[in-house]
Amino acid sequence: MSTQPARGMRDFLPEDVRRRDYVVGIIKGVYDRYGFEPLETPAAENIETLFGKYGDEGNKLIFKILKRGEHEASGQADLALRYDLTVPLARVVAEYQSRLPRVFKRYQIQPVWRADRPARGRFREFYQCDIDSVGSTSPVVEAEQIAAVSEILTTLGFDDFVIRINHRRFIAAWLSRIPVADERFGDVLVSIDKVDKIGKEGVAKELAEKGYGEAQIAGIADWIGEHYPPEWLDSIAGQFSGTAEVGLDNLRQILRLTSNTAAANKLRIDPSLARGLGYYTGAIMEINVTGMPGSIAGGGRYDNLIGMFLGSEVPACGFSLGLERILVIMQERGMFPPAVEQSSVDVVVAALEESAVAAAMETAVELRRAGDLRVDLYPDVAKKMDKVFKHVDHRKASFIAILGSDEVAAGTVTVRNVAARTKETMPRVEAASFIRKSISN
Repeated sequence: MSTQPARGMRDFLPEDVRRRDYVVGIIKGVYDRYGFEPLETPAAENIETLFGKYGDEGNKLIFKILKRGEHEASGQADLALRYDLTVPLARVVAEYQSRLPRVFKRYQIQPVWRADRPARGRFREFYQCDIDSVGSTSPVVEAEQIAAVSEILTTLGFDDFVIRINHRRFIAAWLSRIPVADERFGDVLVSIDKVDKIGKEGVAKELAEKGYGEAQIAGIADWIGEHYPPEWLDSIAGQFSGTAEVGLDNLRQILRLTSNTAAANKLRIDPSLARGLGYYTGAIMEINVTGMPGSIAGGGRYDNLIGMFLGSEVPACGFSLGLERILVIMQERGMFPPAVEQSSVDVVVAALEESAVAAAMETAVELRRAGDLRVDLYPDVAKKMDKVFKHVDHRKASFIAILGSDEVAAGTVTVRNVAARTKETMPRVEAASFIRKSISN
C-alpha cells in the first residue's frame, strides 16, 4: 500500500505548518486592519449550489461526492467539495441577509478542492485567502481590496509583483467590434484566458479549430498577451462608447484611487485577462510574480451571483490569494524569517535518571509559565545524552535544561547553550530569565 498522499494533495509537516501560520498571520492582520470580518463555511456544499456558477470549464473541475448506499454504484451525487469561497459566500449572504450589515466585508481562509491537473505550485487541495465586500457598487471597493492584497505581498517581502486588471464590459465591446457574436463571447474568453500558458500562437490555433476566421483571430491576437500602463486607457478611449466607456471609466477610477497605496506603480491593463469564471460582471484582477507561471491572486466584481440565490441583485466584489503558490515561491526564494525556519522550540528539558523525572516535569511547567518560551519535555530518561542531542537537533532547540540527582537535591538545573556549547548550573527559579536573556542577546 502506498503511503504517499493522493495526487495533487499534500501532507503538512511541522515546518510547513509554521510557514503557513506565519503567512496566514500576516494576511489576517492586514485584513483585520482593513475592517474585514472572519467567516467559515462547510467543506461540502449541495451540488446545485456549485454547478452552473463557474462556466463549463469550472464544472468539470468540481469534486462530486457520491450519494450513500445504492447510489454509489450509479454514480449519482448530491454534494460536492467547495470549488472556491465566493459561491459559498453568496449562499451565506442569501441565507443570513437580515443578520448582516448592508455593506458586509468578510475574509475567509479555508481549503478548496479542484479536480485540476497538478503542476508546480498548483494542487487539487489548496487554501484560499479571500476578501469580499457585499452591498456596494463603488470603485472604492475594488481599490481597497487591491490595496489590502498589495500590502500583504509587500509585507511578506514581494517586490516584483504585477497587478493585471481588465473589465468585462470593455472585453464585451472589444469582441463585438472584431466582430464576435455575443453568444460566443464565453467561447473566446476560454481561449484568450490561456495566452500566458500557450502564447498567442496557441490561442490563434485554438480559435481556428473553433471555426473563427482569419480576420477575427487577427483582431483578437492584436491586443492579447500585452500589459499596458494606465495611460493606455486614454489612448484607446475614442475607439469605444456606451458600455465599454462605462468599463473604461470604472478602470480609471480604480487606478486613481489606488495611486497612493501599496499598489501604486504595480497596476497594468491586460486586455486578454478574462478570468474564466462565468460570474464576473465588472473589473477583474490577477497578480503575477516574476518566474512563476500563472497567478498568485485574483478576483473581480460579481454583481449577479448572489442574486442567483436571493432573487434580487446584490453588488459584490472579491479578491483571493493563493496561499500554496505564495508559500512555494517564498520557500524557493528563502523569504521566511530565521525565527520561522530555524527553531521549533527554545529549550528541551531532560532528566538524566528516574529520580529526576518529576523535577524535570516541574521545571518544564515553570519555564512554560514564563509565558514566551517554547518548551519540550524529553519523555524518556536520558541515560545517554547522545539520544538527547539527536532529539534537540531535530527540534532545533537553542537550549537544554538538564536535571540529575545532584540538581534535584540542590534545587538547581544545568542549562546548556547548544550553539555556544557552554553550560551553567543555576537555581531553577532563575532558568527562565536566563534563557530569555540569552535568546534576546
